[in-house]
Amino acid sequence: MKPKTILVTGSAGLIGSETVKHFAKEGHRIVGLDNDMRSRFFGPEASTRTTRDHLVETIAGYEHHDIDIRDAAAVREVFQKHANVLAAVVHTAAQPSHDWAARDPQTDFTVNANGTLNLLEAAREFCPEAPFVFTSTNKVYGDTPNRLPLRELELRWEIEPGHEYEPGISETMSIDHTKHSLFGASKVAADVLVQEYGRYFGLPTVCFRGGCLTGPAHAGTELHGFLSYLMKCTVSGRPYRVFGYNGKQVRDNIHSFDLVEAFAAFIAAPRIGEVYNLGGSRHSNCSMREAIELCEEISGHRLAWSYEEDSRIGDHIWWISDVRKFQEHYPGWSFRYGLREILEEIHEAVVATEVAA
Repeated sequence: MKPKTILVTGSAGLIGSETVKHFAKEGHRIVGLDNDMRSRFFGPEASTRTTRDHLVETIAGYEHHDIDIRDAAAVREVFQKHANVLAAVVHTAAQPSHDWAARDPQTDFTVNANGTLNLLEAAREFCPEAPFVFTSTNKVYGDTPNRLPLRELELRWEIEPGHEYEPGISETMSIDHTKHSLFGASKVAADVLVQEYGRYFGLPTVCFRGGCLTGPAHAGTELHGFLSYLMKCTVSGRPYRVFGYNGKQVRDNIHSFDLVEAFAAFIAAPRIGEVYNLGGSRHSNCSMREAIELCEEISGHRLAWSYEEDSRIGDHIWWISDVRKFQEHYPGWSFRYGLREILEEIHEAVVATEVAA
């Protein structure tokens, strides 16, 4: 296979770094854009600098650019430099937190929406045939999933048997007439832009509306990184807060490896203006309480957790992705990781970090 050049935004983050490693392993050159805004969003503990340094040191030919995707001129310059060789763009950079977005809506929107627009324009000008992969979110559906008929069970909420979304929520759910949170709104803007650059300009674009994206490389914090932060608190003895819904809210969890395998499948056989819900589905999901029990079992530690009645704005009571559309379009893709395997890897990474500290 002839080597390609892949441009990855948010290249030192969880999904970005997994993308870098995946395509580098296949022999491709990687151009990475990441200015460690995660440390600004969530503090030094969430910094991606260590991952960036590791990529620079270990990935042959990795070219890093410490630029902000809101800087249209800087983005354009990088695309122009590689105009003749770019074979794909994988856009994972984002402000990812509901709570943080409400504190600084201007920054949230300009990173998530304007930054995406800058990348799409540069791609349209310099590599219009290159697949453009966007890491969207299930939060584009706003609170609509919370209006589904749900039953409260001992440890989780569950949808009524026989409902059309019992296998998982599909792309048929409306993103309109709902409260999104400001973060959700900025991601909706980006999501629709990515679709429009496909449908209006004919670019091979895709939105992957993820559930909980996770893995051992996640720099989890209270505001973002559910399983990573939960395991970190369980191992370290740090207190953990559960917000609302009796701690029974359900999330599906997909390992970064499996998500990037989906990126690769799309890049190998791109489509125009496509949208997929992609999370752990019925294969890998859990409630908060179920996750706490599993973290305690794997780590051998008890989690010191407390409950607050007020739920977070934009939090889903029950979310499980229906991934059948993507599997129909790309039948060669399948899950490698289940929930327990994900948490075991996260536990190993957290313990190694604790020992190093």
